[in-house]
Amino acid sequence: MSIGVNCSHCFPRHRPNSPTLVSSSSSLSSIIVCNMDTSAGPSLFPLHRCKTLHLVRHAQGIHNVDGDKNYKAYMSPEYFDAHITPLGWQQVDNLRKHVHECGLAKRIDLVITSPLLRTLQTAVGVFGGDGYTDRMDVVPLMVANAGNSGRAAISSLNCPPIVAVELCREHLGVHPCDKRRNISDYQFLFPAVDFSLIESDEDTCWKADVRETTEEVAARGQKFLNWLWTRKEKEIAIVTHSGFLFHTLSALGNDCHPLVKKEICKHFANCELRSMVIVDRSMIGFDPSTTNYPGKIPSGLDLPSDVVDEKAD
Repeated sequence: MSIGVNCSHCFPRHRPNSPTLVSSSSSLSSIIVCNMDTSAGPSLFPLHRCKTLHLVRHAQGIHNVDGDKNYKAYMSPEYFDAHITPLGWQQVDNLRKHVHECGLAKRIDLVITSPLLRTLQTAVGVFGGDGYTDRMDVVPLMVANAGNSGRAAISSLNCPPIVAVELCREHLGVHPCDKRRNISDYQFLFPAVDFSLIESDEDTCWKADVRETTEEVAARGQKFLNWLWTRKEKEIAIVTHSGFLFHTLSALGNDCHPLVKKEICKHFANCELRSMVIVDRSMIGFDPSTTNYPGKIPSGLDLPSDVVDEKAD
């Protein structure tokens, strides 16, 4: 049996083509893709056919503490929609400091998060505004002590929008830690997070007795990457899960050098961030260039000399 991939209530419609993903440390004017044949020349893509993705695995959750020692612990109902640990919040604080010190916080146009408690906590903790007070004339991203965090409320001022998307959830089914609570519960805990793309209040995707196959997770990841081209934002942070990242990225980078392939798809640590560039090679997106310039001032033919010579012949 399969779930998730065919769950129309959970996931938005998608386009069939597959993007290309390559490693990057920043937005680049031209994107270089390595081939298995290292003697081949580089590949070049138009900048407006690319998006920069900053992929983040959630901070340490209470399920990770026991689950890393004994995989069967992930079956425990005690870890339903697991929240992050005190150590996890330290990881959040460290990553938040990093994204501000390196300037990344100012460049991100949008934050996409899986709608589970641990990813929501990580997303607002890393990319949210500074401290919140009741005197502020805005709703907070997170209320105080959300998910037994013991943390102060987090402001929604001076930060990118944060949108919850079902497609980037963890491996669906069987494990209680990967089952979400009702969206109405999250809306109370995270008032300024946008949950409008999630159609069902209840979790209709997770099944107690059926788990997605790894192939289904990878296919869902491709749907998610294709869906990103429906967004106008060019630099996007994505807060998601280890299994989802591993199976999605493992299907990519096959045209790269083995070391680049390994860099792309190796397992993420808790609260690890990696920056990638996604390339639209199939005309999935519609974004025009904001930097290209047509020339021809005054208007008229302005052909290079070699083209003129060819026409003369």
